[in-house]
Amino acid sequence: MLSQPRRRYESASYPLEVPRPDADAAEQARVRQTSLAKPVGSLGRLEALGAWASATQGRCPPEPFDDVRVVVFAGDHGIAELSVSVHPPEATRAMVATIASGGAAVSVLARGARAAVRVVDVAVSAETDVTDPDYKVRLASGRLDREDTLSDSEVAQALSVGRSVADEEIDSGADLLIAGDVGVGNSTTAAAVVAAMTSAEPNRAVGRGSGVDDAGWMRKTAAVRDALRRASGSTTDPLALMRILGAADLAALAGFLAQASLRRTPVLLDGLYSGAAALVAEALAPGAARWWTAAHRSSEPALTLALRRLELDPLLELDMRLGEGSGALLALPLLQASVRILAEMSGPQA
Repeated sequence: MLSQPRRRYESASYPLEVPRPDADAAEQARVRQTSLAKPVGSLGRLEALGAWASATQGRCPPEPFDDVRVVVFAGDHGIAELSVSVHPPEATRAMVATIASGGAAVSVLARGARAAVRVVDVAVSAETDVTDPDYKVRLASGRLDREDTLSDSEVAQALSVGRSVADEEIDSGADLLIAGDVGVGNSTTAAAVVAAMTSAEPNRAVGRGSGVDDAGWMRKTAAVRDALRRASGSTTDPLALMRILGAADLAALAGFLAQASLRRTPVLLDGLYSGAAALVAEALAPGAARWWTAAHRSSEPALTLALRRLELDPLLELDMRLGEGSGALLALPLLQASVRILAEMSGPQA
């Protein structure tokens, strides 16, 4: 039985008012790039990335990010009952345990990047090693093809969980956040959210996720189609969408992204799930996307749709679809390199 949270959650007033990154610092970075010992523009997108880092830090040159935190939001999804994944629904708990024990891909990559990893169990269908009653909204979100996946109060609670987690990480010193996810069936949920918010047909949004065959892809596409029918008329209301076809862990991730922007803290987005959450967060906190950089373009078509809507151009294209924050950690060295170039590269030789 799910324990009652000790924390009292209150509904926030949306939309949130998000500050802008420092435009003067960004301009100083662009000017500085023209004075370095290289042809103008020769470092390509690294130059724009350095300007973004300057803007989010409010100084030029920027400093290397030295306290990077990966937060992995975990949850189960009722739609997993339809075999929309190659993994059974109960695999989420095992995935959470693997991350918590340091044996997952995100764990390995984080050690190499000197980044910390935290897993937040928002809606796993069983107790986990990281279960905290303050953050556990429910046991699995509902089945999006036939029922509302959350109640209004659960949407509000999940958003508040994400915002609280962001506050905790930032208050304890994080200067760069990475948004991660884990949960069987979550690519179906993400595809439904992206399709609803971008007016895309289901067959343009649904990908292979964990590697399903043609029959699995057809089940996913049918589920998304049915969810979109249920959500007809609510596609411009992000809170209603979270209730109708979202998920507790996705809403928490959206709250996390929105709060990070409110707190002037940059974020590296990972794959499809963080892309879907980013669409929701941008709707709840207009302008939040200025504080984010898309780490990579996965093989999931819905991520391309989401990034296009957010006007974010990914740094890498490696055909990854793992989630967890793994792709963002691979992009982190590029961000650090762009910062060091601005801070340490010499000017033109006399």
